[in-house]
Amino acid sequence: MRIKLFFVKIFNWEYWPFHVVYFPLFFYWLWLSLKARSFFYFSAANPSIETGGMSGESKFEILKSIPEKFIPSTIFVRAGTDFIWLKEEIKRKSISYPLIVKPDIGERGNLVEKIKNETTLKEYWKKIKVNFLIQEFINFEVELGVFYYRHPDWENGIVSSVVKKDYLKVTGDGRSTIFELMTRYPRAAFQIKRLSSGNKAFMDYIPKADESIELEPIGNHCRGTTFLNGNDLIDERLTEVFDGISKKIEGFYYGRYDLKCRSIEDLKRGENIKIVELNGVGAEPAHIYHPGYSIIEGYKALFSHWKHMYEISRKNKERGHSYMTLKEGWQRWKWIRKYNRMHR
Repeated sequence: MRIKLFFVKIFNWEYWPFHVVYFPLFFYWLWLSLKARSFFYFSAANPSIETGGMSGESKFEILKSIPEKFIPSTIFVRAGTDFIWLKEEIKRKSISYPLIVKPDIGERGNLVEKIKNETTLKEYWKKIKVNFLIQEFINFEVELGVFYYRHPDWENGIVSSVVKKDYLKVTGDGRSTIFELMTRYPRAAFQIKRLSSGNKAFMDYIPKADESIELEPIGNHCRGTTFLNGNDLIDERLTEVFDGISKKIEGFYYGRYDLKCRSIEDLKRGENIKIVELNGVGAEPAHIYHPGYSIIEGYKALFSHWKHMYEISRKNKERGHSYMTLKEGWQRWKWIRKYNRMHR
């Protein structure tokens, strides 16, 4: 199976390591840095977000800037907070199980979990060493990533990418265990080591014929979620919705909304939408990870978005928003390294 998965990785670039995919963009970043006379020009793209949203930004601070009706009920928990306070706050906010927990500063789905009960929450509380968030679980059927940008001198912005998220699952045949079903599906096979740890009874379960078993409730590509190109959903109505939301977020011009909604029609009416995260300049137009999507087209999208990020940053600089200095960038990098060591 290892040999088979090796070739799956080689011939499907969506599985390539981050640094391999982004290697060509390193040189483009150097060129844009030379033009801007700053290695950290991107920090001005979203002046209200730390580093513009490249790394180390607080998810909670960003959520607070979004109109309240669009965000889930959320609790900010400082590392070391008493568990009794945490339980009381959950009750006060009327958050019920299951719920979502995630580090306040983090990326790529690390330590994001769906918590089923108080016992599991206490286990998470014991192991996490950094500030984290508790969010109500939004049981809406549709999960999307919507990329939006607007130049500071534009009246309206552009929705440039929509990705539809299909959670990792297998379908039973009435004979095979979940483990066996996963070995036959490369996307699931990549997750066997992570999902089988401490879950023997689950992996040995034999689903009924045509029974669908969800393996991963978190919509992250690194955790097996299939990213599907949803750019066919982009139209004037969708753009109007995200113009309306984005213009209410002070200092936000470029990034991706990760959200859930009841239906696409509700989304285009601006109804029944819950934004679980808003990511800044570190975000990607994630439709490019659609299975079989051309890497050439993927690079076209990435280079185009980085060009807009640069132009937005330059215009914000002209309006008085400074770039991070080399000293600030170095200090930030050291802090992030230290934080990531705590995070593991």
